[in-house]
Amino acid sequence: MRQYKVAKRYSNALFTLAVEQGKLEEVNNDMQLISSVKHEELKRVLRSPVIRPDKKISIFKAVFEGKLSTLTFSFFNLIFSKGRAVALEDIELAFKEQYNLHKGLHILQFTSAHPVSVELMNEIRLRVQNLERFKGKKVQIVEHVDPTLVGGFVLQLGDQLFDASIRNDLRHIKKQFIENMYIQALR
Repeated sequence: MRQYKVAKRYSNALFTLAVEQGKLEEVNNDMQLISSVKHEELKRVLRSPVIRPDKKISIFKAVFEGKLSTLTFSFFNLIFSKGRAVALEDIELAFKEQYNLHKGLHILQFTSAHPVSVELMNEIRLRVQNLERFKGKKVQIVEHVDPTLVGGFVLQLGDQLFDASIRNDLRHIKKQFIENMYIQALR
């Protein structure tokens, strides 16, 4: 279950404190380091509601001691002691989004059914940067491949989604058949 509201509040608190103390880049590097850890068992242990907060703090300390700033370390101690460890990944994502917006960087997620050519990616990047909304702003396109799309593409920027995939078209056709909107309802 996603913890968006909790994640937003906590990441906003960390972000604001980092800016006030002039340690934004340091905290961002710390968050990238924490996000880069791909050890699934460690993530499960830190999110687990069964394991006591003091145990989580000692595990976190054993893994990251000497690698994180004092501010980041104190922040995660607070997360564990308040029982908010279930929202760790969401907090990391929310902080990353807030940092990118602060730096004027917009991350555009481009998903297609098959890998696209470099020329096509350059064309997409050019068209996006020519939109009025992105004039003078940095846009980074992250490409994903999802064969379940069948064809077409999906663009996502933050909470906005443009779905031009065949999977989406098929979903709409299925809905129309289920609703049977072409036959008058009998009274």
